[in-house]
Amino acid sequence: MNTDYFAHKASSYEQDPSRVDNVGNIADSILQSIDFDSSMHIMDFGSGTGLLLQKVAPYVARITAVDVSNAMNMQLQAKRNDLGCAIEIIEIDLAKADIDYRFDGIISSMTMHHIENIEAMFGKFYSMLNDGGFIAISDLDVEDGSFHTEDTGVFHFGFDRGEFAKLASRAGFQTIRVSSASSIRKPQGDFPVFLLTATR
Repeated sequence: MNTDYFAHKASSYEQDPSRVDNVGNIADSILQSIDFDSSMHIMDFGSGTGLLLQKVAPYVARITAVDVSNAMNMQLQAKRNDLGCAIEIIEIDLAKADIDYRFDGIISSMTMHHIENIEAMFGKFYSMLNDGGFIAISDLDVEDGSFHTEDTGVFHFGFDRGEFAKLASRAGFQTIRVSSASSIRKPQGDFPVFLLTATR
């Protein structure tokens, strides 16, 4: 059975202004980088309470929200009627299980550092996309381990942008671009966040 690292914090997750601002910045970067259209079916990987997908929802037809945390999924469930598109919530660990869907795009915010095998996950993303589909994946730049002050199942203290892009390339992705998306200010310092976009 998987540990729900977010069970105790899901109900207050969106009460942290810096967290909400960060995802808002990431969403803005994605919307500036990707040409969404109203027929698209996309996946939000590590959807949490839906902070990212609710910004993208008005521009697509359908979003499949995938998250391993029951507590976070319950928070998203409570707001699903207020979102701008059809939504399906799937509670699985995508690193260990499969979804028999093909998507036009995959978005993700601050989730990849919780994934042990990044190259394998990029490979899975590639296999889940329609031809011409995109990924828009945002996460932390390399940090010293001080970003997380509690155990939430962290495998990586951020990522080197060049190495992250190489792993996407190895999975088959093309037109890979990495840009700065946001910065998170915490008492222990400022933590820059990047966005990687690429196409199948």
